[in-house]
Amino acid sequence: MTLLSNITTPYPVPESESERLEALASYDILDTNPEDDFEELTLLASEICQTPIALVSLIDDKRQWFKSHYGLNVTETPKEYAFCAHTIVNPHEIMQVRDARQDERFAHNPLVTGDTKVIFYAGVPLLNEDGYALGSLCVIDHEPKELTEGQLKALRVLSKQVLAQMELRRKINNLQKSNDTLVEANAFIQKFASTAAHDIKNPLSSIMLTAQALQSRLSTSGDVRSRNLVDMTLNSSKKLLTLVDEMLQYSKKPALLISNQQCFELSELLFKVIDLIDVPAGIKINYPHTEHALTCSSIALEQIFLNLITNAVRYNDKPEGIIDIHFLEDDQFYNFKVKDNGMGIAQKNHEKIFQKDVILNVIDRFNQKGTGIGLHTVKSLVEKLQGSISVSSRVGEGTTFNFRVKKNIEISDEEINAL
Repeated sequence: MTLLSNITTPYPVPESESERLEALASYDILDTNPEDDFEELTLLASEICQTPIALVSLIDDKRQWFKSHYGLNVTETPKEYAFCAHTIVNPHEIMQVRDARQDERFAHNPLVTGDTKVIFYAGVPLLNEDGYALGSLCVIDHEPKELTEGQLKALRVLSKQVLAQMELRRKINNLQKSNDTLVEANAFIQKFASTAAHDIKNPLSSIMLTAQALQSRLSTSGDVRSRNLVDMTLNSSKKLLTLVDEMLQYSKKPALLISNQQCFELSELLFKVIDLIDVPAGIKINYPHTEHALTCSSIALEQIFLNLITNAVRYNDKPEGIIDIHFLEDDQFYNFKVKDNGMGIAQKNHEKIFQKDVILNVIDRFNQKGTGIGLHTVKSLVEKLQGSISVSSRVGEGTTFNFRVKKNIEISDEEINAL
C-alpha cells in the first residue's frame, strides 16, 4: 500500500543533497524486499520504546520509503509528509516530537490528521561513514509521549546496527557484481582462447600437409638441404600443433592447469620451449647440469618458461647474451631461476611489471614494445600452482626471476569443479 499526495508543503533540504542522494543510490536498497535483519531491528525498537510503530525510513528525492515498517501497513509516503525529511537535516541529533498536533511543522500533515494518527515521533538519522544522512530509524505512537534517556540511547545503538546491515548488504552486492563480472570475463577469455586456438590450428594443419607433401616429393631427390628445411618445418609445426591442442584443452577446462599433473624431465620441457623461440646466434642458454624428474603441470610450466625466456631474449642488448636457468627442489617446492645479462629493469618498476596491462617504455632488440600481458600471466600461473615469483634486477646489468611452484599439488573434486 502506498500513500499518495498532491500537497506542496515545503520540507527542509540537507546541504549537499545531490551527493546525499548519490550515496543513498550506491546502497541499491530502495524498493527491495523485506529482510529479516531489518525486521528484527524495528521490532526491537518498538519493544524498547514501547511504541506501536517502528520504521527504517530512507529518503530519496520524492518520497520516504520504508525498508522495514513494523506496525504500519504502508511501504512509502510522499516526501512532503515525511517527518524523517526533517530528521536528516540535523544528522547528529535525535528529532523528538512529543505531540505533532501542537507542532506547526506537522499540525496539518495528513499523517497526523488522518487515520495513521502520527502523534508522537522520534527519529535517529542513519549517518553513513561519509557523513550523509540516508534516512532514519524512527518510532511512532498515536498519543503524546517522550522517550527516556535510556530509550534514546538504545535507539541510537539500534540505528548504528541498521546502518551496519546496510553497509554489509552493499558489500555483499558489490562482491556479487564483481564476481559476475569475473565470471563473464573468464567465459569471454575461454571463448577467445578456444577460437584463437582453432584459428591457428587450421592454417597450421595446412602447413603440415604441405610440408609432408614436399617431404614425400623430395625423399628421392638429392637435394639434402631442401629435405632438411622441410623436416625442420614439419617438426616445428608438430610441436606448435601440440601446444595449440594443449591451449584448446585448457580453454575448455581451466581446471586442467592444476589437475593435470604429469611426470616429465625438466630438460625435455626446456628443449621443447626453446624450440618454439627464435633465439639469435649471439645468445647462449645454459641449462641445469643434471636431469630432474618433476611432477607438475607441464602445460603451465611451459607457458611460464616460454614467457620468461622470450623476455630474456628480447630485452638483451649485449653482444654476447647469456641466459642461465637454475633448478633446486626442497621438500615442498620446485625452485627455478631464470637469469640474464640484458638491459635490466629499474627498481621502481619491479612491482609494476607483474600488473596487468602495464607497459614500460622500453624497446626490445627487435624494435618492439611489450603488450603488458606476459608477466601478469606468468604471475597468475605461478600462483595457480600455489607458488610465488619475484624479480631482482639492475639497469644495464641484467635481470633474475626467481619462482617456485608446489610439488604434487592435491586438489579435490569440489575445487576442480569450482575452477
